[in-house]
Amino acid sequence: MSQLNLTADQILAFAVEALEDVKGDKITVLNVGNHTDMMDYMVICTGTSKRHVNALGQNVFEHLKSKGLQPLGSEGRGMGSDWVLVDLHDVVVHVMTEEARAFYDLEKLWDIQPEQL
Repeated sequence: MSQLNLTADQILAFAVEALEDVKGDKITVLNVGNHTDMMDYMVICTGTSKRHVNALGQNVFEHLKSKGLQPLGSEGRGMGSDWVLVDLHDVVVHVMTEEARAFYDLEKLWDIQPEQL
């Protein structure tokens, strides 16, 4: 559980909503709760450019703050990065360019079947 007693499922829904609001592409949700104690879900999303990746990460961060959840932190926002990570307690969001996503292939790394949205 996190602040305001939001469940991991609620945080996940808000994060996906924020990504969809800014036209995030290929949103994938991995349920990693049985594989790590650090988080319940990992969300991976593709942005069309570094600017879009930053906008998606920023929107997730701000959207969750508007719901009363203070994100634990983020990496890559505002830096022209091809990968932005937002830590939302029980949910970690990765926003990447197509090239970065193909290179790091987090889905294969975790070897977990994505949940259908």
